[in-house]
Amino acid sequence: MNLRAARPEDLTAIVSLTQAAFAPYTALFGGPPIPVTEDYAPRIERGEVWLLESGGELAGLIVLERHPDHAMIFSVAVSPAFQGKKLGIALLDFADEQTRLWHLPELRLYTNSRMERNIALYAAYGFRETGRRPNPYRPGWIVVDMTKPVDGAVPV
Repeated sequence: MNLRAARPEDLTAIVSLTQAAFAPYTALFGGPPIPVTEDYAPRIERGEVWLLESGGELAGLIVLERHPDHAMIFSVAVSPAFQGKKLGIALLDFADEQTRLWHLPELRLYTNSRMERNIALYAAYGFRETGRRPNPYRPGWIVVDMTKPVDGAVPV
């Protein structure tokens, strides 16, 4: 496995992987989740997109934002061909380590309330739910906010 920062030429592969990874939710929700409709080009330019490769093939990705007092996971996506191999956990481990390297005390994320399996996975990983709120971009959808302290991180 190789983890690297995304480059502009990776854009098509990022969009394809995201669509494939979120396809079951698109069907469940009756519309695409926010990561499927995201414009990743600016995120690539800002260095927020990281790709996990296996044997030269794109296996997964994580979008990680750096904020003054926390890091925010915007999206974690694993290719259907690689699901069930704990790559999501590997990407969360990367986010944890990156947050620590940035000397930030906390890692945050948000997800759809109907993504119950993901919420359970995040909780098992150490995230705790901090609240629920209406999705400002998708009427009727509920966002679950979660946070996790990062051990060993020293605030700057």
